[in-house]
Amino acid sequence: MKNDVVMIGLGYIGLPTAALIASKKINVLGVDVNASVVKTINQGKIHIVEPKLDTLVKQVVLDGYLKAKVKPEVAAIYLIAVPTPFKGDYEPDIAYVEAATRSLIPTLKEGALVIIESTSPVGTTEKMQQIIFEERPELKNKIFIAFCPERVLPGNVIHELEHNDRAIGGINKESTEKAVEFYSQFVTGALHKTNAKTAELTKLVENASRDVQIAFANELSMICDKADIDVWELINLANKHPRVNILQPGTGVGGHCIAVDPWFIVSEFPKEAKIIRAAREINNYKTQWVIEKIKNKALQFKIKNNREPVIACLGLAFKPNIDDLRESPALFVAQSLINEGFDILAVEPNINTYPDFEIVDMETALDKADIVVVLVGHSEFKDITIPKKIEIDFVNITN
Repeated sequence: MKNDVVMIGLGYIGLPTAALIASKKINVLGVDVNASVVKTINQGKIHIVEPKLDTLVKQVVLDGYLKAKVKPEVAAIYLIAVPTPFKGDYEPDIAYVEAATRSLIPTLKEGALVIIESTSPVGTTEKMQQIIFEERPELKNKIFIAFCPERVLPGNVIHELEHNDRAIGGINKESTEKAVEFYSQFVTGALHKTNAKTAELTKLVENASRDVQIAFANELSMICDKADIDVWELINLANKHPRVNILQPGTGVGGHCIAVDPWFIVSEFPKEAKIIRAAREINNYKTQWVIEKIKNKALQFKIKNNREPVIACLGLAFKPNIDDLRESPALFVAQSLINEGFDILAVEPNINTYPDFEIVDMETALDKADIVVVLVGHSEFKDITIPKKIEIDFVNITN
């Protein structure tokens, strides 16, 4: 099979994107350094939880349009969708993007199109261009390079990959046009042309904006707690104003995007990004605040009952109804309490096991716990009855 597209990275974005492209009868080679992931996909199965993805992957593998390997091969188009975490003092780490870029360089032919989808600091696409031309100077001005970030909601990824607008920015106009031509084959949303640096910053700004809005809600929740005011009622009343739309507070902010991307801006523009930094600090502090609230309840229980309480933590994922634990504040809360010696019953209906502690079912947790803490608004937790327990609901799902 001739490879039309090589997708490097088969995680939460790479695999759904590869499967969607393959569903348009385009030959896709998925590449991942994890041999187990490659084996799973070649069996027509998936290693992540995402609605409708299992059916799609099974079909495109069966039809022969998607296969997986551990190394890239020659193709007309290359997509890079690998993690971009931060390191040290919240500095962006583009090592995976660079490694992916270097892995495909030997296979590049004249006329190839390389697209980075990984959320990246401003200037990353130009850096990868420089790396490619340093190793293959004969390709200068003979290949196309662009940046196009995804905009998807976990739990609805397949639909949003196909229907959401995309910002597409090349290192030159020719690269932009080539990338737009490619995405038009499987994206029905509008394709907005720009340059690579603007496209890079667009994705960062989108998530920073959401982080700021969530920080306002989380800050309100802490103010209301101190003032003995129901924050949920307050927000509901404030949102009656025709031009006010305050979000709902929670345990903090998680996920690979909103909890990470704002730091990319702060790292590059430390003097200018004052609100963005403050929002990140507020949302990180909210998670610590949650831990202290739980510990205070535990102390009150111990004083009254002369023993340590059993604490049920409902939810570990970074948001409702998914299995994604990346940067999850709920997971951090549970892990922190366990590390401090508390007796924790962790409940996460979207995963079966976790390497650091046992996952129990909700019935067991509710039966054995003295304190029940709701950390994530999973649909399984809606309208639950907590019998004669101390209840702490940080997401307002039990009210």
